[in-house]
Amino acid sequence: MQIETPPSAKPYEKPEGERRGLVIVNTGDGKGKSTAAFGLALRAHGRGKAVKIYQFMKVPTARFGEHRMFEHIGIPIEGLGDGFSWKSQDLEHSAQLARNGWERAKAAILGGEFFLIVLDEITYPLIYGWLPLEDVLNTLAHRPAQVHVCLTGRRCPSEIVELADTVTEMTKVKHAFNAGVPAQRGIED
Repeated sequence: MQIETPPSAKPYEKPEGERRGLVIVNTGDGKGKSTAAFGLALRAHGRGKAVKIYQFMKVPTARFGEHRMFEHIGIPIEGLGDGFSWKSQDLEHSAQLARNGWERAKAAILGGEFFLIVLDEITYPLIYGWLPLEDVLNTLAHRPAQVHVCLTGRRCPSEIVELADTVTEMTKVKHAFNAGVPAQRGIED
């Protein structure tokens, strides 16, 4: 490890631009995409801002740790899917659930009621061809100026990356699963 001297001067100048809603993308093969989006939701909620979370791959009855906590503190979270594709009994049904869910999420984005909308794992229905990319791009581009949208999932389409204001790619360096350690409740659920 290299020891560094802490900076003594501010490493950046404060931007002069206007405050406006951002499109934020958390993508990549590393862990933490949804976790980072949920942290963003908590930060906004803590400031008294209206937040809504849509999970494109989770079932509506999901009771993972985030569901329990968000329910407890009053952040609405909605499962729109029927699980990951390898668990699906009917992929056309999965695709229709994603399309129906997108219509609800789209209405919320365009409605302007929420400060932040999280579209968790939306990249999967996009890359599977279940959702129309152009409609998602158009919705993001024409949302009310104050609405922030955070999208998560692996292999985010380059068109969304280009449109986004902030993009973070989580890179897997090492993961316990690859060493034979199963998912841990409270860490990965």
